[in-house]
Amino acid sequence: MDNKKPAIKYVALRLIFAIAAGFAIFNFKIDYLEGYLFDLRAIVNAYTNQIEPADSPIVLVQITPKTIERFQGDPKFKDHIKFLNLVTSQNPKFIIYEFRISDDDRFADITGTPQEEKEFSNFVKSIPNLIFSTQNLKMKGDITDLSLRSPLDIKLSSMPISADNKSFSKDGVTRRLMYQYQDQTMTQALVAAHFNPSIQNPDNIRGSFYYLESYQVYINYKPKGFFKTYSFEDVIDQKIPKEALEGKVIIFGTDLERTSKDYVATPFSRQINAMTAAELQANQIQTLIDNNAPVKVPKYVDLILTILTSILTVYVTLSLTPAKGLMILAATLFGASLFALISFVFFGIWFDLAHPFLAIFLCYYFFIPYRLIRENRKSWEYYQKHKLLSEVEQLKTNFISMMSHDLKTPIARITGMTEVIYKDPVQLSPHQREALDTIRHSSDDLLKFINAILQYGSIESQGVQLHKQSKDINALVADVVKKHQFLANVKKIKIIQELEPMFPTSVDPELMKQVFSNLLENAIKYSPEESTVHIRTREENDSLIIEFQDQGMGIPQEDLPNIFMKFFRTHNAKTTTIKGSGLGLYLAQYFVELHKGKITVDSSQDKGSKFTVELPLDK
Repeated sequence: MDNKKPAIKYVALRLIFAIAAGFAIFNFKIDYLEGYLFDLRAIVNAYTNQIEPADSPIVLVQITPKTIERFQGDPKFKDHIKFLNLVTSQNPKFIIYEFRISDDDRFADITGTPQEEKEFSNFVKSIPNLIFSTQNLKMKGDITDLSLRSPLDIKLSSMPISADNKSFSKDGVTRRLMYQYQDQTMTQALVAAHFNPSIQNPDNIRGSFYYLESYQVYINYKPKGFFKTYSFEDVIDQKIPKEALEGKVIIFGTDLERTSKDYVATPFSRQINAMTAAELQANQIQTLIDNNAPVKVPKYVDLILTILTSILTVYVTLSLTPAKGLMILAATLFGASLFALISFVFFGIWFDLAHPFLAIFLCYYFFIPYRLIRENRKSWEYYQKHKLLSEVEQLKTNFISMMSHDLKTPIARITGMTEVIYKDPVQLSPHQREALDTIRHSSDDLLKFINAILQYGSIESQGVQLHKQSKDINALVADVVKKHQFLANVKKIKIIQELEPMFPTSVDPELMKQVFSNLLENAIKYSPEESTVHIRTREENDSLIIEFQDQGMGIPQEDLPNIFMKFFRTHNAKTTTIKGSGLGLYLAQYFVELHKGKITVDSSQDKGSKFTVELPLDK
């Protein structure tokens, strides 16, 4: 029963952390990512739920580069009068001019004399349901009409294009259409209401949401080139079928690739000429006619999904094996993507995937280290148990080794005294010589036994084999300093060498250089900039003394007993950005002790450290 309480507490803590992570991730602003995921679903939806172009009441007429060749420039006002005469003869429902308006409130792509402008103005005013679009919005209560400058004096109708430039995804893609602004219905909705009267009531418009004094919906795009399209010259030359425009919405625009202002970026493409403004208006009107705009689920649903995803990720990260956990998370990603795609394509419901996906990645990469810490703690417990057993085994080995060494000295004395007696000029009796031979043979047998035990201890240790050479310790130190001079220069640390002349001694040069390298590297790493590292060597009694002293952060007293344990790092070192394996001092002690030397440390927190290596001199 007592064991269950910590387990329940641990599960509760995991649940709390997962919920907190879900809340935090949900508040991340990642509209760009969600916009990209929306685009992928919109592309699949566009090619899955297609209607036949003949079923659409919208027809496009475009001015193309061939039109420019035919008319030797942009069609003039007189050409547009002829065009409108031919179009109106087929009794279209609406004619929409989607032409760019210049800064001086004139048509940017229609030219002519002032007289032709006036004739065009008078002519178009006689055509019912002829609409000239503008991106500008009329403020509520403003009695001034949006219109072109005199002599045209043509009234303009608001048909805004809502690109995600400074809001939502901020990637310049047009995903939304505005159908109402400050209680004023936009022209796209007025046109669409003639074909779908139900949307005259804004409450009936699917997927509607409020944003900055406007009501908007997301566009249900058709693939580029979906709408029936004719060229300007085809209409002029009467090459289009009779009654092809009857009862249709004619959207008239340009596709000249002359300016980026005539084009918009769409979920299909972010290229500068992704889709003409005229075709975008067709998609907006078609979305309202079909009343099939995607419906984005409420934010609380996104929050719940994000929290559930966080809980699942934390559970599989901390409770299951890594391979199984990754498989479950991959299956979750795939399943969520498939569910969101089916919901979007077949039901027009838009689930937020960005936050749940982010929850999977962040929770996994944040809680994996926590799991490693827990497993490290368990490993540490196992290590302590193993260490105890190893210490017992080591005590046994040390006892055998100690006893063997202690026995070798009296044996050597016995053997030596035996040799002295053998060489004594006093003649021994046969009985004495027999006893002396017995002593010598017994001591030889005992010495062989001791040597056998020492060889066994050496095999048990499985230690590194030394390759000793007679070397000058100062030369080894100088070589190590030279290799670390660059690291010291980076931190503007001055290395002061106080090397007294010493006789060469027998050491393994590679192992000793590694010892010195580990100590010097630590001194540099843990010292502040523009400090000093002192290296001193001297002979003292029967030993060589090598000291490395720094002005670094020092080592807390409670950590000193463990400083030479493998994988151990002090608390100060862990709280810094300095990287380390925790093996350097362990290896240094091991290699020094292989040379029958010792390594000690004298340190105080915030007062630096001094490591002293003591090696025996050759006798």
